[in-house]
Amino acid sequence: MHRVGAGRGRAPRLYARPVSLESEVREFRQFRFQRPPGATELLLVRHGETVPARADRPFPLVDGHGDPELTEEGHEQARRAAARLAIEEVDAIYVSNLRRTSQTAAPLVERVGLEPIVERDFREVHLGEWEGGEFRQRVADLDPIALKMFEEQRWDVIPGAEPAADFAARVRGAVERVAAAHPDQRVAVFTHGGVVGQILADASQSRPFAFTGTDNGAIAHLVVSQGNWLIRRFNDTAHLDPRFTLRPAPLE
Repeated sequence: MHRVGAGRGRAPRLYARPVSLESEVREFRQFRFQRPPGATELLLVRHGETVPARADRPFPLVDGHGDPELTEEGHEQARRAAARLAIEEVDAIYVSNLRRTSQTAAPLVERVGLEPIVERDFREVHLGEWEGGEFRQRVADLDPIALKMFEEQRWDVIPGAEPAADFAARVRGAVERVAAAHPDQRVAVFTHGGVVGQILADASQSRPFAFTGTDNGAIAHLVVSQGNWLIRRFNDTAHLDPRFTLRPAPLE
């Protein structure tokens, strides 16, 4: 309080100094995502590019699934993915039982010293009579069954292919097991394009093929928390090329 006007013959008057309200104003920055307590982050990496399919040289099979190896381009994609993931404090590495995933994971395994865990249910959808490389030829030739497959968005349009419900159930089971085993951790899962597409379609409750076609070496990011699946990114290829590309091109 301050005395003012205490002039001759007048009593002093008291007044209060105005108090700044600035310190009482709350500010709210834009939200930045934080992993919920107990949640698991899955970094889903599609394997690198594999050798071309040839009618005279079908891919070897593992449990009925085509098992091609990586090309040199695929190994370079793997090295670049490893450089990207090595700074992410990965707590575990998972691969399927098909060698293209373990080959893609190898550079990261070497960098961080984690032994990869094989989860068979992260293997690619079984393509029935079109396994061994025939699937690529049929799609390239616009086979009527391939066109029907894309129209209906069902792999099991292919003769002898894995039923859609079975594929969805085994992939969901694999995700749930990994999430249960790694609360409050970040896990790199090296898997296949069909598997990534199935996981993200399940998470978003979208059309079955909405996320089909992820690029070789691309990364998707899923957070699993108390049964909720949250997609954080899809087809991230910044480690492969900083540009947005509309067609496949060799790495530079």
